[in-house]
Amino acid sequence: MTGHSSEQRFVLQIIQPALLGLMDGSVSTLAPIFAAAGLTGRPIDAFYVGLAASVGAGISMGLAEALSDDGKVTGRGSGLLRGVITGVATIVGGMLHTFPFLIADLPTALAVAYAVVIVELLAIALIRWRYMRSSLPRTIAQVIVGGAVVFAVGVWLGRFGGEA
Repeated sequence: MTGHSSEQRFVLQIIQPALLGLMDGSVSTLAPIFAAAGLTGRPIDAFYVGLAASVGAGISMGLAEALSDDGKVTGRGSGLLRGVITGVATIVGGMLHTFPFLIADLPTALAVAYAVVIVELLAIALIRWRYMRSSLPRTIAQVIVGGAVVFAVGVWLGRFGGEA
């Protein structure tokens, strides 16, 4: 990849795939996990939904990134390496707020999961700010608003579905 500094290669080949995975894993699993918690009232059910969603999303995102390009034209590096990074980061992003549902008491599990989600979203915003050189206030707003919308959908479906 001629013309790019080692920092630019690091961002393109490592940070960007990891950030993509963290964002997808963190946000895409919110609705299923919180809907399952609301529908069943059983934290362990939400845990298994989160586990399935995280691993499934990790496999899907890893394959999508690995097969998107071989890096020769874009300079993004090995598709296999990017795919592994994206897949693992997606699983991690989804599992961080899934683990609290191993707590047997639903209100406690929810409270811990809410706190973890806030920390996850702020961490994603900080990584975007640091490596993608985006405006910190704008980045925080984008990540928090996006995550909040998906989270609200999950909570709403968990309540709505329980009434149906």
